[in-house]
Amino acid sequence: MGLLNRNFGRILVFVYAVLALSATGRATVQISTKFDKAPLQYSLSALAALVYILATWALGTSRKATAVVVVTVEFFAVLIIGATNSASVPLDKQTVWTDFGSGYGYVPLLLPFVVVWWLWRNRDRRPAV
Repeated sequence: MGLLNRNFGRILVFVYAVLALSATGRATVQISTKFDKAPLQYSLSALAALVYILATWALGTSRKATAVVVVTVEFFAVLIIGATNSASVPLDKQTVWTDFGSGYGYVPLLLPFVVVWWLWRNRDRRPAV
């Protein structure tokens, strides 16, 4: 694997780690201070944190198949939650994936595509035995 590919992989791990920390912090505050106000949304925030933690681990340890599964779950969660939760949801009841991740610059919507592209581009091309 070339230096550019390896460095891009490290950038992806870093971005997922930042999202993991951000989503974990958000979910922790939401659940510990006002869970009774929006239990579904705050549980979804915790799910987002778990997905980002798993994606960081899978990419950081070169578990490619696991990474594909996790980012696929992320993508569909962003689509489903983005379609059902609009930006009109009050800020204190939003999740990372509300309005397709607009509060995070749409990174949650776009990042799975980048990961799958990068993994496909760097797949093992040796013939199966």
